[in-house]
Amino acid sequence: MAMSNSLYLLCLLLLPFSSISAVSTRTLEEKQTHIKLYFHEIISGPSEAGPNLASQVFGDIVIFDSALREGPDPSSKLIGRAQGTSISTSQSDSSILSAIYFVFTHGRYNGSTIAILGRVPASGTAERTVIEGSGLFRMARGYTISNVVNASIDSFIIEFNFHLLHY
Repeated sequence: MAMSNSLYLLCLLLLPFSSISAVSTRTLEEKQTHIKLYFHEIISGPSEAGPNLASQVFGDIVIFDSALREGPDPSSKLIGRAQGTSISTSQSDSSILSAIYFVFTHGRYNGSTIAILGRVPASGTAERTVIEGSGLFRMARGYTISNVVNASIDSFIIEFNFHLLHY
């Protein structure tokens, strides 16, 4: 009788652990996404989003909140905001360090974000690291390539090509 009580007690103690092993774990599927968008910076005028980034001197810090659009045309569809900062970190040229959150407020990626960080050379192509994402870009990593496609006294437009891995 004592043996059967001990066996019964052992079964009761082990029962919760047997149900834990029966729970299935869902694996996340990694996705690859390419996005092209355009950063529209208004330097002066009624829609000014920030100071002239091209006239920075060493140590300058710039904060911006600029339009993200589907195309280079200023009237193309607004899809979000580029909110961030740039810091002039070079004493020898106009290179900057930038940290930008791309906040999607319209369209397919509405409610999602992508954050990038990296050095922007004084001229030419800039490659920066994707450091995080949210929403559809949860746990994002990757890189972005950017180029100035239009620059004037009042504004400039930068094309961003994102290459993302995310869940």
